[in-house]
Amino acid sequence: MNPQTPAPLSERELVLTRILNASPEKLFRCWTEPALIKQWFVPKPWTIAKAEVDLRAGGSSLIVMRSPEGHEMPNPGIYLEVIPNKRLVFTDAYTKAWEPSGKPFMTAIVTFEDAGNGQAKYTATARHWSKEDREAHEKMGFHEGWGICATQLEALAKTL
Repeated sequence: MNPQTPAPLSERELVLTRILNASPEKLFRCWTEPALIKQWFVPKPWTIAKAEVDLRAGGSSLIVMRSPEGHEMPNPGIYLEVIPNKRLVFTDAYTKAWEPSGKPFMTAIVTFEDAGNGQAKYTATARHWSKEDREAHEKMGFHEGWGICATQLEALAKTL
């Protein structure tokens, strides 16, 4: 394979799909309102120290995760697509105002589909630049961590 040609998308993608007991509108709010993001976005006992959102295509976001020991991990990014109550696409390839990041890791695609009965089909996809990045994300606990967060997301959305 040419080093300039990325591995097939199927080898660079991680996907979590769940049926959640909350409407797409409530889930979207949890993903886009800073006060709500702080309540679910990382597996406990981690917390969110800061959440900033400029919710529009080209708008920046900053989520600062805090470990139980107090170590902070800033995660700046840019929204590429925002379709209210349906779809969010964002990336860490840029930090703000189209300023490239030091090392792009992934683009995330989050969808919220009405599943009837007040439920939503929730799909979170992480697309990586390389197969190695995908494997590293998987080893960091993508499925477990994003699964715990989906459960926390659902619990919060049900209270809105």
